[in-house]
Amino acid sequence: MRFRFPFAAALALLPAPAFAQAYECRVPPVLPRPVADLPSASQPKREMPIGGYTLALSWSPEYCRTRRTSSEDHFQCGGEGPRFGFTLHGLWPDGRGKSWPQYCKPTALLPERVIRENLCATPDVQLLQHEWAKHGTCMGNIAPPAYFGLATKLYAGMRYPDMDALSRRPLTVAGFSRAFAAANPGLRADMVKLNVNRKGWLEEVWLCLGTNFRPARCKASDGGLRPTDRIRIWRGG
Repeated sequence: MRFRFPFAAALALLPAPAFAQAYECRVPPVLPRPVADLPSASQPKREMPIGGYTLALSWSPEYCRTRRTSSEDHFQCGGEGPRFGFTLHGLWPDGRGKSWPQYCKPTALLPERVIRENLCATPDVQLLQHEWAKHGTCMGNIAPPAYFGLATKLYAGMRYPDMDALSRRPLTVAGFSRAFAAANPGLRADMVKLNVNRKGWLEEVWLCLGTNFRPARCKASDGGLRPTDRIRIWRGG
């Protein structure tokens, strides 16, 4: 079963691309090749109607905190200081309940051209392959350029609060969500979900979207952190 969506119309409704959170991004002349990302017993193929979407943004300084010397993460994390702020983890179709579609159809390896065009938003070759295989294949009969084009346009339209200032004061989930929403007209705090690690450091911000790709209130069934939970932000360095 395939679920079609008017992606051209959705793209036309979105704001024009703005400055992305790449402080310094030069795609290297030689890139590693991705490997196939396939369904498994623990991550099986799953098709179902789409009830909305999640735009997942990763806080790169936290991701790179323990990966500065990792050869696999050199493009994103190497160098003297942070190369990226928020990066695009992915655009994920959600189901109408607690589950979600994934790995909806077999797919080939991404062409190098597609990888190059999107590496400054999602600075990980294998993650790009994974996002297309697991999530993009469930978003209708579209090709990788259309899927990544929509995801990066949503990402580029985001604005961000002063993360340095927020990192220097006591902060709760509710406080960060309000600050993030205030930076984006039309966004409310209840449309934002946060992911933190076991020590409370911010790892990701998830934006809940409707089937029209506009911000929507996150479903109560999604769970997540409590508004009063404390969080911390790693600035990098």
